[in-house]
Amino acid sequence: MGFFQSIFKGKVTDRAAGSGYRFPFGQSSAGKIVNERTAMQTTAVYSAVRILAESVASMPLHVYRRGDNGDRSKAEDLNLFYLLHDKPNPEMTSFIFRETLMTHILLWGNGYAQILRNGRGEVVALYPLLPNKMSVERDEKGQLFYRYLRNENEPPTMDGNTVILMPGDVLHIPGLGFDGLVGYSPISMTKNAIGLALAAEEYGSRFFANGAAPAGVLEHPGVIKDVSKLRESWNETFGGSRNAGKVAILEEGLHFNPISMSPQDSQLLETRQYQLTEIARIFRIPPHMLADLSKATFSNIEHESLEFVKYTLTPWICRWESSLSDALLSREEQKKYEIRFNVDGLLRGDYKSRMEGYAVGINNGFMCPNDVRRLEGFDLIPEEKGGNNFLVQGAMIKLEDAGIYAGKKK
Repeated sequence: MGFFQSIFKGKVTDRAAGSGYRFPFGQSSAGKIVNERTAMQTTAVYSAVRILAESVASMPLHVYRRGDNGDRSKAEDLNLFYLLHDKPNPEMTSFIFRETLMTHILLWGNGYAQILRNGRGEVVALYPLLPNKMSVERDEKGQLFYRYLRNENEPPTMDGNTVILMPGDVLHIPGLGFDGLVGYSPISMTKNAIGLALAAEEYGSRFFANGAAPAGVLEHPGVIKDVSKLRESWNETFGGSRNAGKVAILEEGLHFNPISMSPQDSQLLETRQYQLTEIARIFRIPPHMLADLSKATFSNIEHESLEFVKYTLTPWICRWESSLSDALLSREEQKKYEIRFNVDGLLRGDYKSRMEGYAVGINNGFMCPNDVRRLEGFDLIPEEKGGNNFLVQGAMIKLEDAGIYAGKKK
């Protein structure tokens, strides 16, 4: 098969099983329209997506060559190493590429990229594809294929408006789903929680736009000939935050009756605070990383940051590594190479804890000085000066030999 097919002659009988389940974007119970764009206008969602996308993008990504003794080394001579570590295509760095795909996964539940190969089948470029224009389907023989709707703004790697891509031409990283093929958008699945956050934010904005005064009814004992003119005059004089604090003078028996609850009565601040916690729960991010320090202490922030790496980033890293290996390496190549993120830098802890851990490693002989210097980014000690020597404490002796030297004469 080629890089893509503009015409697919096989008969389509059914979509992938997961496509039968839909969690569509749309109106939430709070009355707000929730989609990938409106959700990102909420500061908590924007921050959560940015934290996860930048975290995955900033970790070193390497292709390793497997050794005969179970060891491994960086396969820097491979073109795939350069594509993943530096530039997957001429227009993007590796950081931007991974940040973009991770953002797609967090908003739409799937990340897609087109794989371009040369005549020898080697990967030469990776280009992101928009998930909202991609569908996963099956032909009459049950074989998977990808249907992509392109527009004029897409890079010139495709021809035609509807493009059929074979599985070997697509890097697909699915999120949580029901069939293992298609992921579901966290935004659409939790649109009611995000919609409430949007509604609370809009309510607060309108409250201040109306001069931080509750809405109400203007009551007049007589008949008002031009109601709209009176309303416009009132809003122009007392509406908006610029008019807050003005004193209203009511004539001819006009009376103002407030009818809506104040922010205190509706617990606006508490609602917004709770929705921040809800969004942190959706993306499994410690609240302090979203600037919620209400329950943060000096002792728990470091542990929560390590838990973020272990329980939040690690599952995402596993998704990325398995999908990259499956899409970019053949079965034979997977026996020789592996694609891995390096998370050591995120798990190091504070300076004091690292030094104490290194001391244990060196004193017990399972780390050499150069192992420590590599982890800390220091220059290595030359071989002739003992940088690769493994050391142990000489004071440890067997219990039955204790005191054996004390009775010996010099």
